[in-house]
Amino acid sequence: MDKKPSRPFRSRDWFADPERSDMTALYLERFMNYGLTPEELRSGRPIIGIAQTGSDLSPCNRIHLDLARRVRDGIRDAGGIPMEFPVHPIFENCRRPTAALDRNLAYLGLVEILYGYPIDAVVLTTGCDKTTPAGIMAASTVDIPAIVLSGGPMLDGWHNGELVGSGTVIWRSRRQLAAGEIDEDEFLQRACSSAPSAGHCNTMGTASTMNAVAEALGLSLPGCAAIPAPYRERGQMAYETGRRIVEMAYEDLRPSRILTRESFLNALSVISCAGGSSNAQVHLMAMARHAGVELHPQDWTDHGYELPLLLNMQPAGQFLGERFFRAGGVPALMWELLQAGRLHGDCLSVTGQTMAHNLQGRETRDREVIKPFDQPLMENAGFLVLRGNLFDFGILKTSVISQRFRERYLQHPGQEGIFEGRAVVFEGADDYHARINDPSLNIDEDCILVMRGAGPIGWPGSAEVVNMQPPDTLIQRGITTLPTLGDGRQSGTADSPSILNVSPESAVGGGLSWLQSGDRIRIDLQAGRCDALVAPEEIERRRRELPIPPVPASHSPWEALYREKTGQLVDGATLDFALQFRRIADVTPRHNH
Repeated sequence: MDKKPSRPFRSRDWFADPERSDMTALYLERFMNYGLTPEELRSGRPIIGIAQTGSDLSPCNRIHLDLARRVRDGIRDAGGIPMEFPVHPIFENCRRPTAALDRNLAYLGLVEILYGYPIDAVVLTTGCDKTTPAGIMAASTVDIPAIVLSGGPMLDGWHNGELVGSGTVIWRSRRQLAAGEIDEDEFLQRACSSAPSAGHCNTMGTASTMNAVAEALGLSLPGCAAIPAPYRERGQMAYETGRRIVEMAYEDLRPSRILTRESFLNALSVISCAGGSSNAQVHLMAMARHAGVELHPQDWTDHGYELPLLLNMQPAGQFLGERFFRAGGVPALMWELLQAGRLHGDCLSVTGQTMAHNLQGRETRDREVIKPFDQPLMENAGFLVLRGNLFDFGILKTSVISQRFRERYLQHPGQEGIFEGRAVVFEGADDYHARINDPSLNIDEDCILVMRGAGPIGWPGSAEVVNMQPPDTLIQRGITTLPTLGDGRQSGTADSPSILNVSPESAVGGGLSWLQSGDRIRIDLQAGRCDALVAPEEIERRRRELPIPPVPASHSPWEALYREKTGQLVDGATLDFALQFRRIADVTPRHNH
């Protein structure tokens, strides 16, 4: 007996509208030219889109060109009809001036495809950082059944018998290069050794973080996020994902039923305990806003800071993706949170079951990689939200604050968690690279490096340039990390403590626009404050008399439109006009002839 969907599939309005046979003929006709039959499209079976993010321009996601075949197998075996289509490519490492421009662009394109074509449900293929939020944002706007299939991390990288994690090895090795400990050839060899196979970053950088977020939100099958791309289990997961999305189509299990405030708080907790990327703040906020879920900037401190670091994975820890997968992946991490009463177990997931049900029996057997909740790698390892006269919002990832850094800056008797430093201000990354070794700046260990002009409007797009290293002379003395802050972002694979995502940015008149080199900055982690020690009347004079630092001109139509329509990092850098559109698939678009 044929299964009956919970509500009629929207593709029926294209292929089986009894009142418009002329339009049905038009819609059907061209699908015949590659071998589909009218019987298939008019059978009442769900049409399942496969949002293909893999391409030669997206190496992190290229595995999906192969995985899509197994997704198709699963869809067909479950009674669905697969239709694969391309998504705008996003590649963090290579896109200039920054891949942050492409998240919103990919979102817009995917919304139009899911809304305007006869698609009843969709498999969102993800991998590289921004493909995950772009897909989830679009699925929330359209609100058809959707499931996330990540491509998985690369195999562990090795160089001369040592683990080398993607991204992380570059940031650590460039300091050794500056210190004269390695030469440029060794630097490049280490970087290449960190990428031994297909897949995205094998560290807990932004890619691994965001795919863990998809699973924590309940939008991926349990265990999906951590499977390395080349493993057989990845192909098996692709097949099961294809099967499950067909069932979800019949059940009408849409993102609006899964994405709640509690599910987003679950994701926030997983990010904190995993030592996840600070970029997650931007993307989680964007996804929540498109889903219509109330998430506040302060939630990062209120719900995440006091959580412990449980995952021993670079950049905050020791190991890489393969070991995390063998230790149980995201479900094992969530199991710890559930047992500690720090997870909302009643949240629904794409399995149709609650998160608590999905996590039964998921305790890890590898306590070197996933620590018990009460025996963590670090206490209070989440994110701190800061504010002050320089900005209304900034975020600090505390899990990468080393003991050496704490001793130098955060453990002065009677001043624990408080330090002051002299600001050295750079006008974007080019200025930093041109002047960081200028002896006239007199940069010492009591300085704070400041990057402005790196936000969504100033760059444009917001760039991962705030993880600035000290001048070579300090590195050669053994001082490898200075406090940094900026209105841009930091690579999720970086291991330096920085105050990031500062909002409002300098390009729109935020406090960094009037800050000057030589000003003293006071940072108080206990109070959540970051202030320039500048008299209010002097601040007012600077605001009145000094121009906002210049920003480069837009060099493409999209850069100009992005600048016009995009908000600040504190709110997810979303296209704010798009937030009014939600559940748009409830109304079928008009005929085209």
